[in-house]
Amino acid sequence: MPKLDRVLETCLYVDDLDRAARFYEQVLELKALTSDARFRAYDVGGQSVLLLFRRGATLETVHMPGGTIPPHDGHGPLHMAFAIAADALPQWEERLHDHGIAVEGRTDWSRGGHSIYFRDPDGHLLELATPGLWAIY
Repeated sequence: MPKLDRVLETCLYVDDLDRAARFYEQVLELKALTSDARFRAYDVGGQSVLLLFRRGATLETVHMPGGTIPPHDGHGPLHMAFAIAADALPQWEERLHDHGIAVEGRTDWSRGGHSIYFRDPDGHLLELATPGLWAIY
């Protein structure tokens, strides 16, 4: 049986693409890979892609020269975690504080990892997690 290697991309649906882009570019310092009126794609650590789609903008099949992308969309606050180095956590907490972003939760994991939780402008719950969260991380 063929195996899966990793999650390549994940997406969040946002109400205001420009507002979301400012947050992800200014606060998290993600670099845009490509964009159009429907979405923005961001490089996450050179290993994965975060897609931000304007809510409701992908309800019809997208036709491109190389093929088609079926419709998709999402509603409600979602959750995703970013991996960070263990010694970077205090710097991230300071950065969030400097940008006026409240840390809503903290967890010390039994494997030794630590997580902090905060929200983006659309209410999605974001996590910064150090190694020691999962058996594989």
